[in-house]
Amino acid sequence: MTPVAPTASFKDNLALLPSIDGIAQLDLLDASGTVVATIPSEAGKQGSLKVYNYLQLCFGRLDAAAAEHGLAIFAEHTPDARARPGAHPNIDRLIEIVGGAPALEIVAVAQ
Repeated sequence: MTPVAPTASFKDNLALLPSIDGIAQLDLLDASGTVVATIPSEAGKQGSLKVYNYLQLCFGRLDAAAAEHGLAIFAEHTPDARARPGAHPNIDRLIEIVGGAPALEIVAVAQ
């Protein structure tokens, strides 16, 4: 999949991303294959689920390039996450990876 050109609006960016129909959750795995985080398909998490699924489709894994693009997709929420660490854990993870944290594999779990 070819990456989209992010706009300044998270809502508009979400409209550009593929559907997450049929995905129950995304598991994030470290280099040893251990699940280190899960993004469930539930209210309040669907935007992050859609972004992370899209990043997997475009980049194959969550490395620094994917994380940087993800921060652009999160648009106006990225500066808020930088200003309030812990308020947006799924954005915090992208910031950490851009900053040098190890890449993660993204695995979709079907419903």
